[in-house]
Amino acid sequence: MEDGLRLNKYIAQAGVCSRRKADELIAAGKVKVNGSVMDQLGYRVQPGDRVEAAGRVLGGGEKKVYYMLNKPVGYVTTLSDEFDRPTVMELMADVEERVFPVGRLDYGTSGLLLFTNDGELAYQLTHPSRQIDKVYRARLNEPLTEEKLKQLRRGVDIGGFVTSPAQVEVLKQNERGALVEIIIHEGKNRQVRKMFDAVGCRVLELERVALGGLTLGRLKPGHYRKLSREELAMLRGRES
Repeated sequence: MEDGLRLNKYIAQAGVCSRRKADELIAAGKVKVNGSVMDQLGYRVQPGDRVEAAGRVLGGGEKKVYYMLNKPVGYVTTLSDEFDRPTVMELMADVEERVFPVGRLDYGTSGLLLFTNDGELAYQLTHPSRQIDKVYRARLNEPLTEEKLKQLRRGVDIGGFVTSPAQVEVLKQNERGALVEIIIHEGKNRQVRKMFDAVGCRVLELERVALGGLTLGRLKPGHYRKLSREELAMLRGRES
């Protein structure tokens, strides 16, 4: 995979506009990289690049900020929604800087979601090579048998993609269902739900409780807080 984040995606992640609109800005000469007009649609933003789009500095000139949100069920992880559903950005409305979500949680999933205006770190956290652990707790509609556990731990086909082996632990269960903790490092769309579907179970509730060593702790649903220096160092993969 090529290094760097594609310019239109970098602009979109910064909350300026969609990728398609970003391509239009680039083609119109309204995007600069390190002070020069950039007309290459395929340019990949490198660490330290200073990107300007529509008169706004996106890299190299902004104070970088980092937040954790406990996303409630019923919010979509987008900057805006064509169906007028609530978005996670509404929960971050009090933040002075323009931040964007790192990755996503689907409408029916709750839990830990990061926000930043640091495009470089966001790219590194979502790059498959980093293999960041994502810890979820899932409530299932039926018990999880030993055979199904083995399938999940080996990896399952979720529709043209075979998942990597997952760490799965049954926290409690009875004849009516199960509460399960599952750890993955991939980030396919609705991956955890599809994994349980693949072994014949349905997810009733899903929460992400940890990411890259960070945990929600006592953060209440719908609330956010800044990351500590230690947490940020952990995400960057080095000691504080």
